[in-house]
Amino acid sequence: MDLQKLSVKFFVEQPNDVPLADFIDIFHGWIQATDGVYHDVADYSHMQNGPGIVLVAGEADVSIDETGGRRGLLYGQKARLTGTNREKLCAVFRSALENCRRLANEPTLKGKLNFSFDEVEITVNDRLSVPNTNESFELLKPDFDAVAARLFEKVNFASRHKEDPGQRFSVAISALKPSSCDALIANLGAEAKGC
Repeated sequence: MDLQKLSVKFFVEQPNDVPLADFIDIFHGWIQATDGVYHDVADYSHMQNGPGIVLVAGEADVSIDETGGRRGLLYGQKARLTGTNREKLCAVFRSALENCRRLANEPTLKGKLNFSFDEVEITVNDRLSVPNTNESFELLKPDFDAVAARLFEKVNFASRHKEDPGQRFSVAISALKPSSCDALIANLGAEAKGC
């Protein structure tokens, strides 16, 4: 199976009282600070447990997502990825973590927004290529586990498939102890090669 259209979500620690509307100005600042990387901001804050605030870009969208009643940073890769499935997973994890770090370092959010790095959810936004079945999970589990072992280096973890034919293929990975964003990025290394 060729993994494409990967989304990674890191969850926000509780309590989290930052209003969703605050992320609109932050994301507009990101648009202004880049040369055409980001295109627009979509506001779904009116939807309860929905996609929240989405920063739209050509390669990937970044959002403060509240799906399932849990706020987190959702990084959704749209551009086609090359390499092995493990290299693709490493690349998307790294991008998601870099966006978590950037958001946590925003001056207006200092001390108000913290991410929990002991849990992550990965979703494949392609039901045709990767149907949400136990067979898909068994085929992809070695790749997910190998990348999780690298990500959470020397920390035990568990991966759980969220089997529901009505939903997209999704895997939740939980580590037994938390880590920092910088440590997880360092564990992945500078390049996706070798993942």
